[in-house]
Amino acid sequence: MALDRRLDVLAVCGVGMGSSLMLKMTAEDALSALGVDARVENTDVSTARGMTADVIIGQGMHTGEIADLAPIVITISDFLDKEGLEEQLRVALSEKGWLV
Repeated sequence: MALDRRLDVLAVCGVGMGSSLMLKMTAEDALSALGVDARVENTDVSTARGMTADVIIGQGMHTGEIADLAPIVITISDFLDKEGLEEQLRVALSEKGWLV
């Protein structure tokens, strides 16, 4: 069953500025390549705790702290690796039945 609404995605880093903005742009490209309608926001870990999302993407040092905030939490090591993130998203979204 594909998701019948826009996917809410958070790109998270420690401060919520530079690296999360780069990750946001990479995530937008990866989701677009998958044909997924998504709204991607960049934010810091503290603010993310008060937000809701379907997917959270960030480095392991941050995703471990907020792993319970979204059905899908993806840990990345390279903010600019669109193909790697696209594959991680493909697998995770397919497992949830949100990607057909």
